[in-house]
Amino acid sequence: MVKTRIAPSPTGIAHIGTAYMALFNHAYAKQNGGEFLVRIEDTDRARFVEGAEQVIYDSLEWLEIPYTPTFRQSERLPTYKKAAEELIATGHAYYCFCTPERLETMRKEQQSRKEIPRYDRTCLHLSKEEVLKRLEAGEKHVIRMQMPDNEVIVWDDLIRGHVEINTKELDDQVLMKSDGFPTYHLAVVVDDNGMEITHIIRGEEWISSTPKHILLYRCFGWQQPAFAHMPLLRNPDKTKMSKRKNDVSIPSYREKGYLPQALRNYLCLLGWSHPEEKDIFDLDEFIKLFSFERMVKGGPIFDSKKLQWMNGKYIRENMSVEQLTAALQPFLVPEFPADLLPKVLPLIRDRLVVLSDVNDLTKFFYTDISYPKEELCWKKTTPAEASEFLKAALHLLTSIDAWEAKRMEPILLEYCNSKEWNRGAFFMAIRVAISGRSITPPLFETIEVLGKEKTLQRLTSAIEVLS
Repeated sequence: MVKTRIAPSPTGIAHIGTAYMALFNHAYAKQNGGEFLVRIEDTDRARFVEGAEQVIYDSLEWLEIPYTPTFRQSERLPTYKKAAEELIATGHAYYCFCTPERLETMRKEQQSRKEIPRYDRTCLHLSKEEVLKRLEAGEKHVIRMQMPDNEVIVWDDLIRGHVEINTKELDDQVLMKSDGFPTYHLAVVVDDNGMEITHIIRGEEWISSTPKHILLYRCFGWQQPAFAHMPLLRNPDKTKMSKRKNDVSIPSYREKGYLPQALRNYLCLLGWSHPEEKDIFDLDEFIKLFSFERMVKGGPIFDSKKLQWMNGKYIRENMSVEQLTAALQPFLVPEFPADLLPKVLPLIRDRLVVLSDVNDLTKFFYTDISYPKEELCWKKTTPAEASEFLKAALHLLTSIDAWEAKRMEPILLEYCNSKEWNRGAFFMAIRVAISGRSITPPLFETIEVLGKEKTLQRLTSAIEVLS
């Protein structure tokens, strides 16, 4: 049975890259009737953040990416220790007692000679008696893998194709740290084998580590899984996507009001293309159509503007009024009038990009507004002209009994035309006067919702500003 996995580290935020990898791992497993697993790689205790694990799970559940939780690496330390000792017994690993100070001096000397920094194997040549003596003395140590000399490691990557890396480019990696915790390289192989992972779908940054992992599979005599190295997400400037240049926190997107369906849909298009070049599709369609052959090798650009466009499209076209009303509730400020949303939703729906936009688009309906007189004067309109516009609007709207947009618009438009006024200047003055802004939902529908009393009050106040 096909089994895939992701193995995030609880070192802070739930990264958007985690969701990206989870999505493709889930899709491939589901497409093949398999299982997608999640394990927590928490062996880096220096970077461990309490509560970060739950944030990862919550984020996957918000995105509606099904998964099966498994275990934390910190719960399996005896398993890793046993595996490392087995490698020592079979001659594939060795104890290293070098201090951090010696290693740093060694690296600097290698760099000064313009050599690739790597361990010089000083401890590889220690006798068994010397090793035992130092272990019994309680000396701090690590366990290193003995890398074969000048061997070409080959594999056929499901995305990259044929890959070759010579072991002379690789270091004798540390497998067990001095604190008793395994490094990524040992733990990932032991865990993937124990979980019977058949396909490792991960980021391209692990390509250089894959030969190390392949060699470990061989050393243990375990069956090697298939590898697929995904392109990394990039910033618009093509640098690796990071929190310094972009928002990479999944909870942040949730808090801003992105829809999980939209964010998930967008992630599908990063590195993969729909056979029909469609932009909008659901998870089931992605699972049905996914193939590694349609993956690109180059790093896809995470374009926030494209995501915003997609999110707005989902809001406009993929949600019922009832669904949108429910989705907006967590984003409404406490002072938002209880009866206002049904009235304004038809006016603002097409302008919503993220759900949190609801407050900025609607606050002028229920809060006081203010503005300098210049904003009432569109382009070359003088304050006197703007005042005349508003006085006419005030007079005409005062006389209207049926407070409906379809009644107001023709009356004001006809009057504007009879005066041969500039329509843009006339209606802009009214728009700013009643809303405090130059861009609003449809003007007369807005006036209808605002109500007659408040509309007339604001027109009067605006005239006073201009005087």
